[in-house]
Amino acid sequence: MYPVSRRGQRLELRELTIDDVDAVLAIYGDSEATEHLSFTPRSRQDVGHIVARSIASATTVPRTEFALAVVERESSNLIGYGRLATDPHQPRASTVGFALRPDAWGVGYGVETIHLLLALAFEDLSLHRVWGARSPLNTASARAMQRAGMIEEGRIRQHVFKAGQWRDSIVHAILADEWAGRVHA
Repeated sequence: MYPVSRRGQRLELRELTIDDVDAVLAIYGDSEATEHLSFTPRSRQDVGHIVARSIASATTVPRTEFALAVVERESSNLIGYGRLATDPHQPRASTVGFALRPDAWGVGYGVETIHLLLALAFEDLSLHRVWGARSPLNTASARAMQRAGMIEEGRIRQHVFKAGQWRDSIVHAILADEWAGRVHA
């Protein structure tokens, strides 16, 4: 499926372009934005490679990765990066992840981003299960995933190695019938 375009009340998902490198760097290069992610801040060169890889993967068949720009509709500014990635070992399932610029935190953009990614997963891709992992300390992400209908399923012990230390992850997931029940409620 290419190109992806999903619109919400205040945000939209769209394909990344090479012109998005600096906007993605404002997220992936920022120590506050990456505090709870699985990696330390990236360089501009690293982000350039990430964006280029995301652009290249967008047209592969079958498409297994949906790395998308999260754009504020009113300003057209890229304020986040969202991702769905399928796994051949988990039929009709995907992982979900997202990151927002710190100046976009606290106004519900996390919940809206997750909603847009879940709509893509269940309504466009007909997936059965979507799951995501977060840092145990990332309570804002926990609230956003729960408000989007994702259920906390448990802890993956010593899942992420970052800055010389192992960190656990907390898993949240949602199934297609749970999504359909929320959308039609």
